[in-house]
Amino acid sequence: MEGMAIRLQGLRKAFGRTEAVAGVDLEIADGEFFSMLGPSGSGKTTVLRMIAGFEAPTGGTIELAGSDVTRLAPFERDVHTVFQDYALFPHMTLEQNVAYSLKIRGVPRARRLAQAREALASVRLEGFGARRPSQLSGGQRQRVALARALVGRPKVLLLDEPLGALDLKLREQMQIELKAIQREVGITFVFVTHDQEEALTMSDRIAVFNQGRIEQIGTPADIYERPATPFVAGFVGTSNLLTGEAAERVVGRAGTYSVRPEKIRVVKDSGNTGDPDCSTATGTVAEVVYLGDATRFLVDLDAGGRLTALQQNLETSSEDVAAYRGSRVRLQWHHRHNFRVPDVPPDAPPEAAPADRRPLRTR
Repeated sequence: MEGMAIRLQGLRKAFGRTEAVAGVDLEIADGEFFSMLGPSGSGKTTVLRMIAGFEAPTGGTIELAGSDVTRLAPFERDVHTVFQDYALFPHMTLEQNVAYSLKIRGVPRARRLAQAREALASVRLEGFGARRPSQLSGGQRQRVALARALVGRPKVLLLDEPLGALDLKLREQMQIELKAIQREVGITFVFVTHDQEEALTMSDRIAVFNQGRIEQIGTPADIYERPATPFVAGFVGTSNLLTGEAAERVVGRAGTYSVRPEKIRVVKDSGNTGDPDCSTATGTVAEVVYLGDATRFLVDLDAGGRLTALQQNLETSSEDVAAYRGSRVRLQWHHRHNFRVPDVPPDAPPEAAPADRRPLRTR
């Protein structure tokens, strides 16, 4: 299919009696930065390994650029994989590391070294070719691994949690750099991660995996603001779910509703019913978590259940917010931030989720 880098149809993988991937249908466009997000054991890495050819599917098909590659060996597929451990040769220079795959393929020396320098330049490591991996930081080694993957200009680049070994600050820097590099080279990136913030930061689209199936596919805004299932609402970011009697008392109707913590305003409970355009809930602050730039409030509701609210510390300190612990508060958020989460039967596939995700006006 023209314009389609990857197409998966009915993809399955069983290890003995365990079905790791339980029927995945997925299309990824040319030049897209696509993330597969989910907890450990959700099937995302197994899907990546089947696309790469490292695992043979139990059922279904894999197409790359319109060609069926389901039974082809890894070296017969126009893909390259970047792993978390980088796997650089310590005795080789960076230039030699990057050029190694070209050497194996018989590319003449002058041409492969020129391509290696070009690949290093694409990841902002010009002039580093003579250094060895031991002379680099973790972020630089990660970029060398990326350059080695890019040097042959594969149709698809597969990345299996490549930032997992980096510290927080470096990981955040590399998220921005990785997306910038992907835009520049224009190659399809398929990125596997369990880190929700990482997926939201870099992706054009995200597939959320759970128990071998895809729960939802959408843009970062779709996934975050309009979760299709209770699992997505709870796994992506921090979400509040109002259900049962609490939903009926706060929202005014039965069902399961999601509201994000940053949408909720915390005010001292003065008995005022608040803004008619807002949902309102009263309760007691059970815990206060000071985060520096913001404070997280955990509030036990009078209606039952608990909500988390996130408030920016514009003019407050840790001493100010600590005084809220144990106090009575009123939580308010605009009606448009209430999203009805579709009810899905426990044994139904995710695609059975109802399509209606419109915000519902509440009392």
